[in-house]
This record gives sequence, C-alpha cells and structure tokens, in this order.
Amino acid sequence: MTGTLFLCATPIGNLKDMTPRVVDTLKEADMIAAEDTRNSIKLLNYFDIRTPMTSYHEYNKVEKADQIIGWLHQGKNIALITDAGTPAISDPGEVLVAKCLEAGIPITSLPGCCACITALTLSGLPARRFCFEGFLPADKKERKSILEELKRETRTIILYEAPHHLKKTLGELLECLGDRRVTLCRELTKKFETVFPTTLEKAAEFYKENEPKGEYVLVLEGISRRELAKEKQGEWEKLTLEEHMQVYEEQGVERKEAMRKVASDRGISKREVYQGLLQ
Repeated sequence: MTGTLFLCATPIGNLKDMTPRVVDTLKEADMIAAEDTRNSIKLLNYFDIRTPMTSYHEYNKVEKADQIIGWLHQGKNIALITDAGTPAISDPGEVLVAKCLEAGIPITSLPGCCACITALTLSGLPARRFCFEGFLPADKKERKSILEELKRETRTIILYEAPHHLKKTLGELLECLGDRRVTLCRELTKKFETVFPTTLEKAAEFYKENEPKGEYVLVLEGISRRELAKEKQGEWEKLTLEEHMQVYEEQGVERKEAMRKVASDRGISKREVYQGLLQ
C-alpha cells in the first residue's frame, strides 16, 4: 500500500492558529518533512508531537524528494511542513508535490495559515482578482523582466520581502510602476502586527527614516484598465498611421479590418484613419 503525502499548514506567528486536524496528522504520520528541523522542533514540542523529522528544503529539494517518494512507496505516511504557512506556496514543497503526482502517490492538503491571503484580506485593496509573485528574483535581468510584467498587471499584486531588502524593492517598484497604493503588512498574527496602508512614494520616504523590521508582505494596487489603455494608446501614437497599419497587414489582416483596429488602438474614428492615410 502506498502512503499519503499530507501538506500541513502551520502558524505564521501565533501558535493558536494551528488547527486540531494538523496536530492530529503530525502526531499520526510516520515522518515529518520539515524545511528547518531546528525551527520546527519548537512547534512540535509546543503541541507535544514526537514524530521523527527529516529535513526538506531549497538546497536538497530534488534529491530528497526522490527519497521521500521511496518512503511513500513503502507505505509510510509523510507530513510536509514549511517554516511558517502553507507548503508549496513560495516554498520548495512544490517540487515534491509535482513528483508525487507524477509517481501516482496520493496527496492531500490540510488548509490553514497563508501569509499572502492574510495580508490581502487586511489590505483594503481589491481582493476579487489578485496575483501572487512571492519574492522577486535576485537575478537582475529576471528581476527587471518581472517588474516590466507587473507594470501592466491589472490585478492586485502580492509580494514578499525581507527587511534588509525592503528599501531597495520599494525604490524599484516606484521607479518602474510609478506611484501606486500599497499596504505593507509585517509580523502578521504576532504581537507587533502592523498594517500600513500608504503609497509607494510615501512608503519609500518613510523607510528612509525608519529601519524596516520583521518579514513583510506588500499588497500593491494593479494598474487600472483605463490607465493601461491610455498607456497602450500612447505607444501606438509613437508610430505613423502607415507604420501602425503595417503592423496588422504584416500579420495578414485585411486592409479594412486593419483600419478598424488602428482606429480602436488610437481612440479615433475609422474615417480619421482613412483621411490620415490619404494625406
């Protein structure tokens, strides 16, 4: 009989947020795979959980996943926990989950805390549509590419950031995205929980004088569809009408339809496009 992988959400600060179901599962599992066993032992001791642990983290996620799958094939039930929050969310657990699915191993997720959702509900920003970016990549080229994508994102954006990188990240966001509403959440569910609704410009100024402390979740306003349309219109207007028409005609669009598209892109009538082309 193949064992089951249990994805167990753990508290992001307040230990009272641990669910009874997760406690029972951690006690009954054959083994717990933990991101940092030194950190997790405090949690397990608090709930009197004596299940043996093994480390599963960013630097062994591939080879250790294969070992864990071997144990699961032997019939062992394994619980996966991260340092805080839900496994596989901005976490190496996603690799193990993917490999288990490929191997046909049963997986179940025990819901609980997740910092990005907690911050979103506190932000005061639109929550119906949102995207989660996690930590921005360290690689400069990749980071720039992601920021350019976020510049045109209409959904509410959620980012994670460490205190020692916060000032730099706020400056980059302001420079690339322009001033936007942002809510900075820190120390969520803990004694010194702070929710700071402001703008990118004001936040950058604030942290010039105040040293960031604690782990941050940034909930950032997406660009409005109206502003996005204006931005795109401005890009099209840099082209002459002939160049704009050529963009569509090179795609095989018939001339009449190309004129309609050009008119729509530039916010003018089809007649104006026609007259402009004649001139």
